[in-house]
Amino acid sequence: MQANQTPIKYFILKGITDDLQLQFSIFLLVLLIYLFILFGNSTILIACQDPHLHTPMYFFLVNLSILDISCSTVALHKILIQFITGDRTVSFAACMVQMHMFGSLASINLLILVAMGYDRYVAICRPLQYHIVMSTGICAILASACWVLGSLQIIPFTVIVSGFTCYTSIEINHFFCDIVPVMKISCNDTSILEILFLIEGLLTMILIPFLLTFVSYIFIIHAILRTRTSSGRLKAFYTCSSHLMVVALLYTTLFSQYLTPNLSNTLEDKKRFALFNTAAVPLLNPMIYSLKNKDVKKALIKILCHTKQR
Repeated sequence: MQANQTPIKYFILKGITDDLQLQFSIFLLVLLIYLFILFGNSTILIACQDPHLHTPMYFFLVNLSILDISCSTVALHKILIQFITGDRTVSFAACMVQMHMFGSLASINLLILVAMGYDRYVAICRPLQYHIVMSTGICAILASACWVLGSLQIIPFTVIVSGFTCYTSIEINHFFCDIVPVMKISCNDTSILEILFLIEGLLTMILIPFLLTFVSYIFIIHAILRTRTSSGRLKAFYTCSSHLMVVALLYTTLFSQYLTPNLSNTLEDKKRFALFNTAAVPLLNPMIYSLKNKDVKKALIKILCHTKQR
């Protein structure tokens, strides 16, 4: 295909599938998932208003719920708009904004999980110092650092991609503007971006947060195994099991999406992993945290009863 070296004004998003018969089913499924994401994470936000849940763990959980709602909105809204309006185009500027926002939110999400892992480490390994180490001020600093650092990490990628002027096609084989699909249709020299993607993207944004979380759980598991009573071990494991499930789920999809061989015949698979990452993970997070958590359920019942009495 001949390269287009004129300034790009818009892209066309291919979407999840070209099959017209499946598009309504996909639209309905994505809509239902998105509504459940809004409902589930909003439930967490409402429950955490209870004064009894004003603790570091739930403070970070609020951040995670906000990120889940934001990330799914950024990635999935175009699927819904495309089906309703039939318009698959996205302007170049809107594409760059979407790419930056999704990358930032994904990076912040991983950093928040690192902070949550550290919180669980302090709670289990240094319980007597917990309220000092994880004070309100320190939690606010940790969360602010996650948001700022996560937002800054994606800026170099956005700057480089926004400077591309040569494309072999204006059709992006994805349902939203992501860095890898945009790189695939660019005929500019992407060597610098690929190096940056390898060093900063995979190493700094994915592997380092994973290793930090992994190290936290090495100490946590060691502390749990040293606990003398079985009830103590069970209580300690229950304290961090929800976070561990979310971490395992998220990193499994990220590794499948970004660390698998970058071959053309895997692009459709990567798109499916992206859909799972942006739809299923934010849907499952509130279920994992709320269904297993007695404190959250008690807080919700208390808030609902208080609302009915008004």
